Amino acid sequence: MNSTYANHANKVWQEMMKDHSGEWGMDIHHWDWVPGVGVIAMLEYYEATGNTEVLAYLQAWVKHNSEKAKGTKVINSIAPYAIFPALYRITDDVWFRDEADRVAEWLIKDTPRTREDAFEHTVTENVAFAEQVWADTIFMAVLFLARTASLVGSKLYAEEALKQVLIHLRLLQDEETNVLFHGWNCGSGDHMSAARWTRANAWIAAGIPMIVKEIDQLVAIPDELKERYRRLMSGLLAYQQEDGLWSTVMDQPHFYREVSGSAGIAYGLMKGMELELIPSLDETAAAVELVIHSIEPYITEEGIVNGVSGGTPVMPTIQAYQDDISTYPTLYGQGLVLMLLAEALREEK
Repeated sequence: MNSTYANHANKVWQEMMKDHSGEWGMDIHHWDWVPGVGVIAMLEYYEATGNTEVLAYLQAWVKHNSEKAKGTKVINSIAPYAIFPALYRITDDVWFRDEADRVAEWLIKDTPRTREDAFEHTVTENVAFAEQVWADTIFMAVLFLARTASLVGSKLYAEEALKQVLIHLRLLQDEETNVLFHGWNCGSGDHMSAARWTRANAWIAAGIPMIVKEIDQLVAIPDELKERYRRLMSGLLAYQQEDGLWSTVMDQPHFYREVSGSAGIAYGLMKGMELELIPSLDETAAAVELVIHSIEPYITEEGIVNGVSGGTPVMPTIQAYQDDISTYPTLYGQGLVLMLLAEALREEK
């Protein structure tokens, strides 16, 4: 096992568990997408290493924080539930299965939808994005739905997860470059600022293989999804900078490099090759290796991942992604890097 990867991964996850109360980006003890991505990544790390300390932490985290989940249900607050199917399989505690099924029913029946029948991207903050479709939704909610479909054997859940993936790809994929725009406004019928935002691409690059892995025994994966995903990943590789990373808006090479999105794309490349969604090529593996080596200098001795852009709605202009979104440590930045390192460790095994 690569001791450097193992050392970095251990430091990153240890930092995630520390008391960061009051820091929006690093406070793990609330119920939202930020800690949600964190615990999803910790589960990946546990499954890659078998470290029982990680599993014990996840169980304790749910026990400590589940009461906070009883507020308003929105897309972004679904993310933490994505670990429930695995926790049920590991512990046989039916509460995890029943909660997952209950939340999946809400997604199917009650979550707001756009006129194109996409899940409208809703957030815990007091702000609405009416009729907006964001790439983020695939990772924050559809991944959970796919995992619950697999857990309870629901073809209905699997079909809905597949439908949401296809709708999001059709609405967000740029036919010219094959990469994704950050969002789509169903009301105005446009991509708003039309930013090819790197982390938006990462949510779908990473999320689709994770989703396909869960549902392919329940529904047939159509050629359209496979073709769009191949085009997406090929398009993303074309924007990788010489230093191995992607700019925060990928077609703006003078914008700052963004670590979380770069890690998520690299993770997607690895999982995509593993599941044969994309060709397993030496040059793709080399691109992934370059990402990992390029990210290492951004990880401090304490395990903090730097170079991560803050929470980002669809910005009014492309330039605003550079000028108005600063970088600081976050659990989703830690998480996407941890997922990439965990996958590298898993492959070595």
